[in-house]
Amino acid sequence: MPWTSLRLFIPGNEAQQADVIARLRAFALELLRWNQGVSNLISHDDEPRFVERHIAESLAGAEIINSLGCNVLVDFGSGGGVPAIPLAIAGVGARWTLVESRRNKTLFLRRAIQELQILNVDVLTGRLEVLVETEPEALICDGFTSRATTRLGPTLALAGRLVSAGGHAVLWKGSGVHEELAASRADWARSWDGPTIHSIGNGPNSIVVLTRKQDS
Repeated sequence: MPWTSLRLFIPGNEAQQADVIARLRAFALELLRWNQGVSNLISHDDEPRFVERHIAESLAGAEIINSLGCNVLVDFGSGGGVPAIPLAIAGVGARWTLVESRRNKTLFLRRAIQELQILNVDVLTGRLEVLVETEPEALICDGFTSRATTRLGPTLALAGRLVSAGGHAVLWKGSGVHEELAASRADWARSWDGPTIHSIGNGPNSIVVLTRKQDS
């Protein structure tokens, strides 16, 4: 997938898009270098398709999040930094907090943020289930993102403790999303309105948006 094709997902004029793509390339090079020599961040099978599989799918959420008006975002299970770092590079949101339990991955996240001079992005090391008890004020947000982490029901239960009324959960899910929604509806429907499901291209993956109810 050519880098120029990412312009479809990036807000701004041509010069701004070119700057974002240059920074995305730098992020990709750093991640692949780290993945091959320091610590496993993504599957090695995904390395040749990193632009299509990871960066483009992350940026597919840019217009969605911007349209929702989310400014303070928490990304759960950030791993190698997708979707949060590509979205932050593209100017989505005003402040991000990336939560990752594995120290080797948070070391990479901090390095990438420093090397690329990405502003207003913090990294927390730890399990979100614990951090919501120990650092709740640092995690209050109006947007909650997660890609390829736990099942939808437990994810929304955690998000419900952090997202302010009227805020949104924006979740990247695979082909089983309808089954996950149906299986946990009795639990999440008490706190969330929706969902709205946005397909990502012609593939099996999608972005699911739910809205935190005002009275829960």
